[in-house]
Amino acid sequence: MTSFTAEVFQNEFLPAGADTVDAVVTVRSAGDGVVGGPRPDSVEMIVIDTSGSMQEDGGRKMQAAKAATQAAIDTIDDGVYFAIVGGNAGAYMIYPRDGLAIANPQTRDEAKKMVARTRANGGTAIGSWLKAAAYLAELRPGAIAHCLLLTDGKNQHEEDWVLDNAIAACTGLFQCDARGLGSDWDIEEMRKIATALLGTVDIIPRPEDMEAEFTRLTEAAMGKQVGSVALRLWTPKGSISEFVKQVAPNLEDLTVTAQPVNPLTNDYPLGSWAGEEERDYHVRVRIPVGNVGDERLAARVMLVIDGIDQPAALVRAIWTDDEGLSTRINREVAHYTGQAELADVIADGLAARDAGDAATATVKLGRAVQIAHQAGNGDTVRLLQKVVDVDDPGGGTVRLRREVDRADEMALDVRSTRTVRVNRD
Repeated sequence: MTSFTAEVFQNEFLPAGADTVDAVVTVRSAGDGVVGGPRPDSVEMIVIDTSGSMQEDGGRKMQAAKAATQAAIDTIDDGVYFAIVGGNAGAYMIYPRDGLAIANPQTRDEAKKMVARTRANGGTAIGSWLKAAAYLAELRPGAIAHCLLLTDGKNQHEEDWVLDNAIAACTGLFQCDARGLGSDWDIEEMRKIATALLGTVDIIPRPEDMEAEFTRLTEAAMGKQVGSVALRLWTPKGSISEFVKQVAPNLEDLTVTAQPVNPLTNDYPLGSWAGEEERDYHVRVRIPVGNVGDERLAARVMLVIDGIDQPAALVRAIWTDDEGLSTRINREVAHYTGQAELADVIADGLAARDAGDAATATVKLGRAVQIAHQAGNGDTVRLLQKVVDVDDPGGGTVRLRREVDRADEMALDVRSTRTVRVNRD
């Protein structure tokens, strides 16, 4: 059985007149170590782009996608419901012919044979692919449902509102990890899907990279033990919850996902969880100003696990005239505020670079190098070094590179929201 805990990190002391409280809430899941217990009801869906563009480059992309899908099928555990969907100007079943199959040696072998026969042709209408996944997920209500979505192109053959409606229809039914192959797909389209469906978005630069990524994502899905977790935030009358953001392992603004429980309480869906997992959330609450010496409960954090709520942690506010207390910087809040700034300056720097504003791009990307270096975020530093030449990482002194591979620029953009955990040792 999986249990959950939450811990609050904050500086609870506020100077006179202050009305804003920041806290980082760490949520942890932990299993009881029991092996061989009943497996949660699970659905795994793999949706692969089979449009005509996948046949370009001598069919190399399509062949790699089929090999990656076959490898992913091999990682699906016995007893898991699964389906393979092809996507072009519409969606169609690759395996089974309709509905869901139950994974076992025979069905996995059948699925791989049908994948091998798949051919690429036609256009790209991603909304129809998502609707097919929604139909499949609805066949197992209450199951832990996951979708791996791959495309190499843009949503060219349906209107934007069709995709938006499809995303809305999928929300709450399954989580979706969206992957773009090569450099001709639209980051914002895939990010919109992944954000709404509580998944991740990333680039697969080369066809040969697909197999490892498909296997990793499917194995992670097999490890999910709890299908529905939400962070429930209560704030007292007169207070305002300004935002709730996931800050580790990725930056995701959950504010717009708030589901009202009552006038003082909102739920923020966190998706499915593995038996051993840890995530961090930044909460900011604006409260009525108190007098020096007053102590007030700024927020109460609860967790809702598969519909059952449980107490978790408290966010407090104490007004003081002691500057030594009120100016003390909480390490967790400061760290993740910096990580959020890192994502922002990368986005601003890349936008300035695309607009031909070299001066602004240099300043912004230099600041990004500085923040990533100070935070020990080596992965982001390495991504930045493919876009700028770094003279002084500590000081943020960089020079824009004249020639940058489009895939490298996209990788920096799409991975800018990955964070490093605060060091609590």
